[in-house]
Amino acid sequence: MADIFEKINELYDKRREIEMGGGDEKIARQHGKGKLTARERIALLIDEGSFVELNPFIEHRTTDFGMDRQKGPGDGVVTGYGKINGRPVYVFSQDFTVFGGALGEMHAKKIAHLMDLAANNGAPVIGLNDSGGARIQEGVVSLDGYGQIFYRNAIYSGVVPQISVIMGPCAGGAVYSPAITDFVFMVEGTSQMFITGPKVIETVTGEKISPEDLGGAKVHNSISGNAHFMGKTEEEVLESVRKLLSYLPQNSREKPPHAETEDTGDDYRADLVDCIPFDPIRPYDVRIVIDHVVDEGSFMEIHSDFAKNIVVGLARIKGDTVGLVCNQPKVMAGGLDINSSDKASRFIRFCDSFNIPIITFEDVTGFFPGVKQEHGGIIRHGAKILYAYSEATVPKLTVILRKAYGGAYVALNSKSIGADLVFAWPNAEIAVMGPQGAANIIFAKEIENSPDPEKVRQQKIEEYRQKFANPYVAAARGMVDDVIDPRETRIKLIQALEMLKNKNETRPSKKHGNIPL
Repeated sequence: MADIFEKINELYDKRREIEMGGGDEKIARQHGKGKLTARERIALLIDEGSFVELNPFIEHRTTDFGMDRQKGPGDGVVTGYGKINGRPVYVFSQDFTVFGGALGEMHAKKIAHLMDLAANNGAPVIGLNDSGGARIQEGVVSLDGYGQIFYRNAIYSGVVPQISVIMGPCAGGAVYSPAITDFVFMVEGTSQMFITGPKVIETVTGEKISPEDLGGAKVHNSISGNAHFMGKTEEEVLESVRKLLSYLPQNSREKPPHAETEDTGDDYRADLVDCIPFDPIRPYDVRIVIDHVVDEGSFMEIHSDFAKNIVVGLARIKGDTVGLVCNQPKVMAGGLDINSSDKASRFIRFCDSFNIPIITFEDVTGFFPGVKQEHGGIIRHGAKILYAYSEATVPKLTVILRKAYGGAYVALNSKSIGADLVFAWPNAEIAVMGPQGAANIIFAKEIENSPDPEKVRQQKIEEYRQKFANPYVAAARGMVDDVIDPRETRIKLIQALEMLKNKNETRPSKKHGNIPL
């Protein structure tokens, strides 16, 4: 009997050694940088007492460059499963105290195994990234390990939600895994992503830049668009991950969870008539409209600092998750440019992947003009929106709040590209272009030859507005299903979502489409 207890004691000794990671000194160094350890992060993210570790005894098997004399508990990554808000998730957390979190053969094997389990069991996978990159001592084997992970990121995309949380450095090839995942979170001041670091850039190009200015949280959330969320602390970021998951289904076969809502008031929202200026050129914040329509406090904006001329995010209506795509008239008059096209398209495809109905609040002047936009490929980027909406088979609703001009009207979930229902407010203007531009073209000679050109121009603008720039011409042709009282917008959306709850739409059988990337 004594022998078995010796073995049990040995087991617990080994576990304690593994749980210490790189040891007290390196843990203190991690804390000194304002960063938590791999296990502390998991403890904050996962429901208390629910985490089950996998493969804790895995070790590297490299003997070159003195590696045979170095121990690496867990090979620098903690993997396992647990629950968030009572629902299963799979998590890996890179341990910077062990080999700087560098990825080697066995490190990658642990992550790949975890991802396979997540996909096969239909639950989200969350990666907490804190790594110096590939383990140089292992050479090409570590690069192969990255390939194993990238492959799974790609083939499991749209199967289960994949979330990346950058909690330290993420450099070189390591950045491509987060780039493929659905959402990327970053921590201000302590997390960075870049393909080549500042020193390499300075050597090759002569440009001098700090790691934070090159690839920090603010850069990727506002300039590159590579990240979707950021927070001031690791605790704040991990709480945001928990919140995001509360909107999402476990996998592509499920519908999003229903949340009990305290919003039991009247669905008739009288204040909506005051949200939008009647003058079509006056700006306003579309978030005010969102807040009046969705369940109170439920809107979670995504990519809030990137391409601000369009607002996307998740919210709830009567407790059910919806995805919102909304023009933002207070930025670039709500026009669509290259970045906003990319932002909207990817969000639309995410919603469609995970059975989240899409609601579009439209107030768009068109695609943004300019040589820079044209040479940058606005045609190709704008086509992504058309493709994404056309491809989506989830319930798709559009509310035209004010302007819907030209190709942008067509692209933003019009009936012609598959909208289930399109509503318009009575002040909506639906036309090939705005009344001013149209009048200047159609009546150019009449205006030019008149004794009072400005008076005639204004008359023709008003004539065009009355005849074409209103919702009733489109409604007469069935392109608008109903012109609604703005105060009844929430009611109409609730009714429509209820009607479309069992929507089942198929597409022609094919391997996959070819979105204009």
